[in-house]
Amino acid sequence: MLSSKVSTALNKQIELEASSSQYYLAMASWAETQGLNGVSGFLYKHADEERMHMLKLIKFVNERGGHGVVPALSQPPVKFKSVKAVFEEILKHEVKVTNEINKLVEITLKERDYTTHNFLQWYVSEQIEEEALARQIMDKIKLIGDDKSGLYFFDRDLETFAVAGAGQAEGGGKGK
Repeated sequence: MLSSKVSTALNKQIELEASSSQYYLAMASWAETQGLNGVSGFLYKHADEERMHMLKLIKFVNERGGHGVVPALSQPPVKFKSVKAVFEEILKHEVKVTNEINKLVEITLKERDYTTHNFLQWYVSEQIEEEALARQIMDKIKLIGDDKSGLYFFDRDLETFAVAGAGQAEGGGKGK
């Protein structure tokens, strides 16, 4: 059985994962309207992943005798300055999510909830991957600078990456 403190913290994380999904969905929609099919495909896939993270938490809370609450969400931004600005926001956001996961892990240790602590280790590992990917993408964007042809190839590469990643997920790969 979950303590009320752990249950409240998990529901807070459910809200953060749901907000992350909506945020990435908004970014994907913006990118699609800019003709950036690779960036949008990558972000649509990422939005789905964040939603799956939320669902995994909801199911866990319910299985442990709590109540996973589906949160009301604020509308995310609809416009973004640039592809670079989008990925800067993603990196900043993933660091925030990592910090929140770490706080959640700390709460489970203080509450001596080792079952939830064990469950959260998947999220700890996932955040290492999420931050590393965001940093790799930012490195590529810095290399491109203001080169429009570089942006074209970057977008095309992300489209290939998104398609390959979707195939891995369907075949039981990372993230699900």
